[in-house]
Amino acid sequence: MAWIEPVVLVGERAVLTPLMPAHAADLRKAVLDGELWKLWYTFVPTPDQMEAEIARRLALQEAGSMLPFAVVSKETGRAVGMTTFMHIEAQHRRVEIGSTWYRAGIQRTAINTECKRLLLSHAFEQLSCIAVEFRTSAFNFQSRRAIERLGAKLDGILRSHQIAPNGTLRDTYVYSILAHEWPAVRANLDWQLSKPRVQAE
Repeated sequence: MAWIEPVVLVGERAVLTPLMPAHAADLRKAVLDGELWKLWYTFVPTPDQMEAEIARRLALQEAGSMLPFAVVSKETGRAVGMTTFMHIEAQHRRVEIGSTWYRAGIQRTAINTECKRLLLSHAFEQLSCIAVEFRTSAFNFQSRRAIERLGAKLDGILRSHQIAPNGTLRDTYVYSILAHEWPAVRANLDWQLSKPRVQAE
């Protein structure tokens, strides 16, 4: 049995369900909200690339290096984004939470906070992870702020780490949360989610 198996993670606002080809229609509509593929510093599929992106992620799941999810809004029943466990290292009990995007209409809402809470809880409490990693572009200031608000610590910067879609070289900020830090991070996320407002970010 693989260390990480497909699982459904249920929150109050969203459900993380194993990604399937059937999610393509919802995700094509979701990526149109904000034309997310135009963000030059990140990797988000265009509407006509959605089936290929789902197939790519499922191939990585088959290879054991990724577990992809569709983010399904409980209010609408529609997929509103994607997220994954990636760079899975079973031997060292490490994963990265990444390849995440949400339609513009729900960005900076409690759904993102809740999804991170669900993924981190599964990683630390079910998989007994030693560390959970996050990576983002130096220019993705919104993502960097969101990761830091989780309580993740900056491990370092990988300079000229990747070639961006427009051909520029990407510096990647690498963050992590360690197992002993999870109780405090969990308490902070629960506090954020309990606040009586829509925007929990």
